[in-house]
Amino acid sequence: MPSYTVTVATGSQWFAGTDDYVYLTLQGTDGCSDRHLLDKPFYNDFERGAVDSYDVTVEEDLGEIQLIKIEKRRYWYQDDWYLKYITVKTPVGDYLEFPCYRWITDEKEVVLRDGRAKLPRDDKTQILKQHRRKELESRQKMYRWKEWHPGFPLSIDAHSHNELPRDIQFDNEKGIDFILNYTKAMENLYVNRFMHMFQSSWSDFADFERIFVRISNTISEYVMQHWREDFMFGYQFLNGCNPVLIRRCTEIPKKLPVTMEMVECSLERNLTLEEEVKQGNIFIVDYELLDGVDANKTDPCTVQYLAAPICLLYKNLEKKIVPIAIQLGQKPGPDNPIFLPSDATYDWLLAKIWVRSSDFHIHQTVTHLLRTHLVSEVFSIAMFRQLPAVHPLFKLLVPHMRFTIAINTKAREQLICECGLFDKANATGGGGHVQMVQKAMKDLTYSSLCFPEEIKAKGMDSKEDIPYYYYRDDGIKVWEAIKSFAEDVIHIYYESDEVVCEDVELQAFVKDIYVYGMRGVKASGFPKMIRTRETLAEYLTVIMFTTSAQHAAVNFGQLFLGMYPDEHFVEKPVKEAMAKFRKNLDEIVSTITERNKNKKLPYYYLSPDRIPNSVAV
Repeated sequence: MPSYTVTVATGSQWFAGTDDYVYLTLQGTDGCSDRHLLDKPFYNDFERGAVDSYDVTVEEDLGEIQLIKIEKRRYWYQDDWYLKYITVKTPVGDYLEFPCYRWITDEKEVVLRDGRAKLPRDDKTQILKQHRRKELESRQKMYRWKEWHPGFPLSIDAHSHNELPRDIQFDNEKGIDFILNYTKAMENLYVNRFMHMFQSSWSDFADFERIFVRISNTISEYVMQHWREDFMFGYQFLNGCNPVLIRRCTEIPKKLPVTMEMVECSLERNLTLEEEVKQGNIFIVDYELLDGVDANKTDPCTVQYLAAPICLLYKNLEKKIVPIAIQLGQKPGPDNPIFLPSDATYDWLLAKIWVRSSDFHIHQTVTHLLRTHLVSEVFSIAMFRQLPAVHPLFKLLVPHMRFTIAINTKAREQLICECGLFDKANATGGGGHVQMVQKAMKDLTYSSLCFPEEIKAKGMDSKEDIPYYYYRDDGIKVWEAIKSFAEDVIHIYYESDEVVCEDVELQAFVKDIYVYGMRGVKASGFPKMIRTRETLAEYLTVIMFTTSAQHAAVNFGQLFLGMYPDEHFVEKPVKEAMAKFRKNLDEIVSTITERNKNKKLPYYYLSPDRIPNSVAV
């Protein structure tokens, strides 16, 4: 009688194993096997990290194996099991891989297809079409859209982390990481000890330095030594944690009535201010979005303030960017003076501190929260709702969605909720941060997420003109590497533009993002449909770059780009594309490492070996 060798791999996470009853059924083109008992209590199979093999004998050859059904029946208590994959050796010696990478909970069952990626048009048999449809119907019931705040991108319908589908919850190790990282951050910043300093006025600049006494590394120490200096202030707009706001100034705005007399001593080329603007030497950062946002009023004993400054910067003869004028409000007038480097030392320093404070609020709420976390959650939910596990784009994107919904749900539970850390430590807490996201949605466009396009739109694309903009240089290299990888994968599965148009699951995915993520706003520029392979490559690059590199540039890294521990793809051409992708990324790492040698302020946020695959922190 024909015999199949079945190999089952259990995850290595804590408590990934199971001691429940586990059954397996093979479904082939020519028949279905009996229900085979693989494990039962006290057999000690399916332990954490285990790889167990079994012989399954059938009366007649089953033909090509299409599906594997795994059933888990509870023995005593809830015992979730993380199944990585199953391989099947057929009677003629062929090997088939069935990726899973999912938790099997309670008395549930999963039905797996083999690991070869398939578009909807590739499924010819009714059983495979039905499996595909049922998977999406089930997912759409679990992954529901919900409005967290009016005007926000929609998020997952879950009030707490425990309400999320088990497959996207933190595993035990990641959950502990979240707690430890949160605790470590509080410890490093002395938040508990210095909370009174956040909720009252500071009396001395030494207070600021004491906050960071626990953070010790070469870069932070250098910054602490030079943070008051103009060159450091300007450098942070290029390569700090929020390097996305600076743009070339093409005309001095009327709301910033700066004159030649005011800035003449700061200009080095014997040109007028107007001539400096025409030559492209003037830059601007405008915090208009903060104008009208309510300051934090959660503590009636503490009066907090917000500014909406405009900062004018100048590229000096060394091609370094330095500030030359700061106005702290949007409306010019006697009560809203323009501060200059020639002012009294502490007047100028305090003006820069107000700018840096405003930059912090925009960075945390718009650059970080909205434009990486919330946008990535939209991509994640749409992917789970509209792309089945067998779809090549699901396999491509799922590593970039790992724990994103979980981290955002945790944040809504603990950090940016009412009375959370945001309310305690931020001047935009208590509702101001909500107003900021609502206002920032009008600038959340598709083109603004296309990295090279956004850099060019801001007039910041010339490497010769602005040589020290490492965020731009490294970001474009990573963007191109990701785009090349996306193109390689697309050309494996989509032989023409017509195939792209016909992919109903892809089009549903794109529509979900537009309708629910961008709230159907036409001005967002997000496509409702993808019609060409070229457009699809750019679209996927936007998603993969936003969830990995863009987040890394404004946060910090943990799991690295190009490393795929879960093998969702099994085909050789895709594995070759992955190898090429990793090689390209390695070359970028080498280039960045060489550039950073002997630099007092090395820039490595966009080095691929420091870029996490997904928004998971």
